[in-house]
Amino acid sequence: MSTRTSLGFFALVFGGLIALATGPAAQVDLPVAKAESVGMSSKRLERVKAYIQDYIDTNQIAGAVTLIARKGKVVHHEAQGWRDKEANQPMPRDGIFALASMTKPIASTALMMLWEDGTFMLDDPISKWLPSYANKQVLVNGQLVRPARPVTVRHVLTHTSGLTLTQPGVDLPPAKTLNELIERAAPYPLRFHPGDSWLYGDSTDFVGILVEKISGKSLDQFLGERIFAPLGMHDTFYHVPREKVARVAAMYRPDDHGKIALLRKPEYREAPTLIRGTGGLNGTAADYFRFAQMLLNGGELNGTRLLGRMTVDMMFANHIGTGKRVYVRGDGYGFGLGGAVLTDPAKAADALSVGTWTWGGANGTIFWIDPVEELIPIMMIQITPYSHFNIRPLFSVVASQTVVDSLAEQKPRVMGYQTPK
Repeated sequence: MSTRTSLGFFALVFGGLIALATGPAAQVDLPVAKAESVGMSSKRLERVKAYIQDYIDTNQIAGAVTLIARKGKVVHHEAQGWRDKEANQPMPRDGIFALASMTKPIASTALMMLWEDGTFMLDDPISKWLPSYANKQVLVNGQLVRPARPVTVRHVLTHTSGLTLTQPGVDLPPAKTLNELIERAAPYPLRFHPGDSWLYGDSTDFVGILVEKISGKSLDQFLGERIFAPLGMHDTFYHVPREKVARVAAMYRPDDHGKIALLRKPEYREAPTLIRGTGGLNGTAADYFRFAQMLLNGGELNGTRLLGRMTVDMMFANHIGTGKRVYVRGDGYGFGLGGAVLTDPAKAADALSVGTWTWGGANGTIFWIDPVEELIPIMMIQITPYSHFNIRPLFSVVASQTVVDSLAEQKPRVMGYQTPK
């Protein structure tokens, strides 16, 4: 072996060892297994990578991180494409994504943790902690009337509150805190009688302020201490630290031809003062897996329990009955406490089981927890809007088609409760 060859070989081996030694700890401790050991097909998992690569090759997304787990084991965890295409930076598996509305299930879980402490009932009025909301009125056919019932904790967890934080014709400077945002909207009328309709939007900010009022801590402090630290979610935060910006994925938008155009570069930004329940968190696929697996396990992960199993069943139940279309997820869905619940696979676009609990974010991120198959698919992309293509529901198809074992092997741990129609 020549001197040049031996030096090159040494550099290659040494570089590989360094990469292993300095790789992100958040990825090392994932419970990885071969697909066949959990009733899945390695060959069929290859379709997942090809599926994502096609979107990258056709310039519809810059890059993605996808993760699929079953029975508590990660069988697929891939980074593809570009974290920052313009800077020629490849996507790492520990890429950090703006989660947007995937913040909502986490904030809702925080409130359910406080529920377990015996601090409130789900049908308590929110005015118990927000007195300025005690005398709300409803706008019906242009007239203000008394609501048929007060806005309750259950209503804000299920987006059936009728609450809004904006008012047509009212233009105010940005609020500096969540409390300021909530309080200045107190005079605004409800959009409908609480419980009568499903309206996506501001309700989870009320979940966030209830976490603060009941716990006596800021929302980000509560999430950090009670959820992120115990679960080992070390890459999830409202404010990305300067030293981790090099892992942040750039944000894109579709141009007039459905191809990606840069919307926002991954740069360091000052810490926000407004911490919201509706959005704002940033995180990795690996971290979100930990959160999702905790729920699928019935509230526990690696010996750390955040919730009781019966509480998770409560969260996975449909609390809105029928006749209220969860239009953000499409037909076939009801809504539980913090997430959508698949109630009718014959109507839903997603190829998953009845009882699947799910939500996504405005930048294309999405996750599912399928309790029948004990399956967790997660997809992290950064493009807004994403309504011009079907990458999300079709990802559920390519994820579910990898399951090949017999139904006789299924032992679901969390199923939700049947509720009256």
